[in-house]
Amino acid sequence: MNITPFRQRRLSLLARMGEAGGGLAVIPTAPERVRNRDTTYPYRADSYFHYLTGFPEPEAVLVLITGRSNDGPQSILFCRDKDIDKEIWDGFRHGPDAARETFGCDAAFSIKEFDSKLAELLADQPALWFSIGHDVGWDARIAAALNAVRAQARAGKSAPAVIHDVRAVLDEMRLVKDAHEIALMQKAATIACTAHRRAMRFAAPGRFEYEVEAEFLHEFRRQGSQYPAYPPIVAGGANACILHYVENNRPLQSGDLLLIDAGCEIDGYASDITRTFPVAGRFSGPQADIYELVLDAQAAAIATIRPGVTFLDPHTAAVRVLAQGMLDLKLLEGSLDGVIESGAFKRFYMHRTGHWLGMDVHDAGTYRSGPDDHGWRVLAPGMMLTVEPGCYIRPADDVPVAFHNIGVRIEDDALVTQSGCEIITAAAPKTIADIEALMADDHSG
Repeated sequence: MNITPFRQRRLSLLARMGEAGGGLAVIPTAPERVRNRDTTYPYRADSYFHYLTGFPEPEAVLVLITGRSNDGPQSILFCRDKDIDKEIWDGFRHGPDAARETFGCDAAFSIKEFDSKLAELLADQPALWFSIGHDVGWDARIAAALNAVRAQARAGKSAPAVIHDVRAVLDEMRLVKDAHEIALMQKAATIACTAHRRAMRFAAPGRFEYEVEAEFLHEFRRQGSQYPAYPPIVAGGANACILHYVENNRPLQSGDLLLIDAGCEIDGYASDITRTFPVAGRFSGPQADIYELVLDAQAAAIATIRPGVTFLDPHTAAVRVLAQGMLDLKLLEGSLDGVIESGAFKRFYMHRTGHWLGMDVHDAGTYRSGPDDHGWRVLAPGMMLTVEPGCYIRPADDVPVAFHNIGVRIEDDALVTQSGCEIITAAAPKTIADIEALMADDHSG
């Protein structure tokens, strides 16, 4: 395992803490969660903890100390003890000694010692850095440690006078991806692109949505992805007009479009792709009209992405194309500026054009840099965001029947570069010609 990126991130966080006056940070990992009775969900580490350590086991905590006077910064890991008997049942455990060496920490201790040692470590620190309010159990443990220090006031010990939310600093760090992160995200994107191509080849009238889901889940795992990045959406026909449809249990019909929103996770990093295609292999005229409109809106959004523009700019570009198309197709009436100002377009397009992407599919980082309407965050190289316009048309008396139950979304993952952006999910077909050709090749025999 290459521990260099994790060590560099810890040092970067320590430096930022030092600039703000120093202190001690506590970053616990996620607990195991019970699914039912004595069965747990597949374990995944907390994203913040993984970002700083790469340590994969539950029951672990990272403590970072900026240091005082002659002391340098310290990185301390608390984890489960080595236990051969439990390893027979549940698998390998590093234990503190191996964890310290493998993950490049300055010291490591048993998790059983954490509560007692935390009070010692907190004494006389100027500040505590912690995700207060995130977990009530951890809030109580931190409060107990602080009170233990306060109880030693007569002995000259003092508790931190300031508590900072460590997530605020980590969110800023996570917003700009390093080379290690970008490489993992490109790998996740490549796997997901292959899976979407496989789904297009497999889909056919009479098959169930869950059968198509099984195809790309197989491809994810076959290529080394540990999990889907989120519950997959496999939405045929009218189900494509449900933004977060996850039942995936309907049989596919010949005239359906099939919307698949699915990405995979590898080593903690996500991909996020949506493709919409005809189950029978060819778009009808009205389906093609809506599809080309969404594709044009996505192209307009992608064309805006570069350093110096704001996060909102791609959305604004997509909305103008979509709103004009809705007017041209008689889905809306009025002027372009009018339907945008009134929000009338939101009847058929009700979400933003993208979000941050990284360790979490809706990744860390704020979207605004100020309180006013113009305070949207400015894009910078290394940021990763999705670009996902859509159009969802439910039946209504004032909607042309030919467009009823058409739902289209097209989503790609964009890395902001020095001069523009790179679409890392471009290998998944998305033009009508490419989609129809792929499906024709597979269904021709």
